[in-house]
Amino acid sequence: MPRSEATTPDPTTPAAGSSARGDAPTEALGGELLGVPRLPWSEQAEVRLPFVEVPAPREPVTPQPSDPEPALRPGDVLGGKYEVLGCLAHGGLGWVYLARDLELDGMHVAVKGMIDPADTRLADAERRVLTALHHPNIVRIFGNVRHADPYTGQSRGYLVMEYVAGLSLRELLRRLAAGEEVFGEPLRAEHVIGYAQELLDALHYLHGQGLLYCDLKPDNVIHGGHRVTLIDLGATRRVGDDSTPLAFTRRYQVGEDELRDHGVTVRADLHTLGRTLTELLDASADAAARPGDGGTGFGVRSLRHALDRATAAFPQRFASAADMAATLDGVLREIQSLRDGEARPAPSAVFAETTALLDAGLGTVPALDRWTARPARQYRPPLLAPGLPSPAAAAVLLPPPRIDQADVAAAFLADLRSPDARRLLGQLSGVPWQSAELSLTRCRAHLDLADPARAWTCLAEAEAALGDAAEHDWRLAWHRGLVSLAATGPTAAEACFDRVYRALPGEAAPKLALGYCAEYQGRATEAAEFYRAVWLRDRSQAGAAFGLARLRLAEGDRPGAVAALDQVPDVSLHAAAARIAAVRVLAGRLPAGLPSVEDLRQAFDRLPTLSLDDEETPGWGPTRDRLTTEVREVALEKAGQLRQQQRERRLRLLLEQSFHALTRQARDPDSHGVLIDLAHAVRPRTRL
Repeated sequence: MPRSEATTPDPTTPAAGSSARGDAPTEALGGELLGVPRLPWSEQAEVRLPFVEVPAPREPVTPQPSDPEPALRPGDVLGGKYEVLGCLAHGGLGWVYLARDLELDGMHVAVKGMIDPADTRLADAERRVLTALHHPNIVRIFGNVRHADPYTGQSRGYLVMEYVAGLSLRELLRRLAAGEEVFGEPLRAEHVIGYAQELLDALHYLHGQGLLYCDLKPDNVIHGGHRVTLIDLGATRRVGDDSTPLAFTRRYQVGEDELRDHGVTVRADLHTLGRTLTELLDASADAAARPGDGGTGFGVRSLRHALDRATAAFPQRFASAADMAATLDGVLREIQSLRDGEARPAPSAVFAETTALLDAGLGTVPALDRWTARPARQYRPPLLAPGLPSPAAAAVLLPPPRIDQADVAAAFLADLRSPDARRLLGQLSGVPWQSAELSLTRCRAHLDLADPARAWTCLAEAEAALGDAAEHDWRLAWHRGLVSLAATGPTAAEACFDRVYRALPGEAAPKLALGYCAEYQGRATEAAEFYRAVWLRDRSQAGAAFGLARLRLAEGDRPGAVAALDQVPDVSLHAAAARIAAVRVLAGRLPAGLPSVEDLRQAFDRLPTLSLDDEETPGWGPTRDRLTTEVREVALEKAGQLRQQQRERRLRLLLEQSFHALTRQARDPDSHGVLIDLAHAVRPRTRL
């Protein structure tokens, strides 16, 4: 069997050590810890001796057991210290008994013997390695004793372990299937992630010690109180150990082809965890939750994507416990925010922050040519544009991945400071080496220059640089989505972005991209689900708020659009754009009609509160003049509709003043003349 690995490069993760939780061998994973539901005290403290059936030999475990029946009976005393009380369980490599320590006030311990008493090599190896382990989520091994076998008379070894009170996850699954509410509350998707966090922390520790657990399954996990413990370490083996007989449970372990090609690996351990967590999720109260239910259904789908990746084929699977934990941390934040509406932001470890806003002008005051592009006699205030970017623009506005720190050009690219794409390409033209990151940077620069053909060429170069890893590298899928978006539109791009979402279900960027694709293609309900999941979790993702506002506008829901924009916090880089957009929405002319008088009143009230960048004196400036003109235009139209003559006359005078003020921004005689004509056109009529 090929040699196993402790940690392998992950072709779906761009940078070594990119996990938000850290990759030190024995460092705790940390993160947004939720914990697991607390068991009732009776379940935590009760010492139980379940009826244990003698199982038929399992396939494929170890050589067939020579002594399948328990070798110890109640009352047996091992090493003059441990009195056997009965059988607890039958583990993968032996029987587990409950005993009490006669020297420590009857403290309960677990005693495990080997199925094959002749295989002392396994017992000795297990004892030496496992007694040194110390982790809160891994059962403690106190030592070993020897005792005469009642059938052969030969001395055989037994491991003495901590007794962990509580329920096994197998028993938990049985009770849930029977309709019991074990914890006094339903088992939720968040609790499933809580189990995952503690078990991943244990696996992270074991892998850091150069060990593989090999047989993770619900039977081998005990839940007591708020503690989750891995028990039955009999299948544990050294990374790279290709000679020790392998013990595992077929239902949870990887397939024979992977075992033949790769051996038992860290990824194989994560596969067993993924299978276990899937069973828990399927038994939870959220098992049937689906996107569109208005609750946590979207987040449950994200969790299923994470578990699907944990059990996927070898190349696509998580490469380490830290990578899987980081992904589940993002999914947990999403589910909790969908549950209670509270934001739980966290910086992305794989996507770079960007100041770009996924908007096409809704949050921007119109330029002067809104009024000067045609003669005054042809002018009519236009409908409010909803601000949906074109596919080519969206391809540039979506966030780029962080630079892979393992790339040969990483340091060079991190130091680049280029004000525009053309200059960036010039700086990259003299670089003497080739790398995937250089090609991807060029790809995005060509998209910025509206040249998707050259972007495709750069993407092909990146794929060649990555070699065999290219097939499963999410960065390539992301850039294929961007180039497809710019070249042909969202239909082809959507499949690429969905692949990234499935690989990185805890990330906001692919959801933002999928929300845009759905919105552009008219699937408003689906788009709202994506935008809502992003926005509820992280209020710095203003692009999602603008997306929700556009969807409300498309429905004619002016108050809903304003409410979405008002949620953008004042500390956001896009707070000013959101405040401008709210004024424009309140005063905009929509296909459904003109705003109400109350909408217009609110728009006028908000105008003085805006802080605009080009104002040397607060309250005065060219941008404010243009926005004020836009609001006054619609207000005049509304007054005419309601036949409010006095109000209409007053607004005509104000709008005339606005057009005269705009003449100061005219850069040519023709524009100046159009504005003067507009001022004359709105002037109140007088009688001689």
